[in-house]
Amino acid sequence: QVQLVESGGGLVETGGSLTLACAASERTFSKYAMAWFRQAPGKEREFVATNGWTATNEYYADSVKGRFTISSDNAKNTVYLQMNSLKPEDTAVYYCAAKRYGSWPPTMGYDYWGQGTQVTVSS
Repeated sequence: QVQLVESGGGLVETGGSLTLACAASERTFSKYAMAWFRQAPGKEREFVATNGWTATNEYYADSVKGRFTISSDNAKNTVYLQMNSLKPEDTAVYYCAAKRYGSWPPTMGYDYWGQGTQVTVSS
């Protein structure tokens, strides 16, 4: 099974930017749908963004649309989440996730998860 390792979290001021990376242990292109989720303190984990199985399309939660961008480097088996114009409400643990099968847009039902990386946006 694929293993996922996130990196790139940290502390940033409101309006700042961060880029998260998720390194997979095997090829993900055309094999796994890839996505980012987040979980804020006291809240349920929520979907953030996906670029599906081939990274030819993207789908975002309304709360991040226009500010976040998901992308992939297939040669490195790595998925990125570029986060701009960050807000305090973006503070959360961000998780990378993968799954083999499903339909578009793949916003739920993920089987494989990374350990998460903390993003804190100060006001």
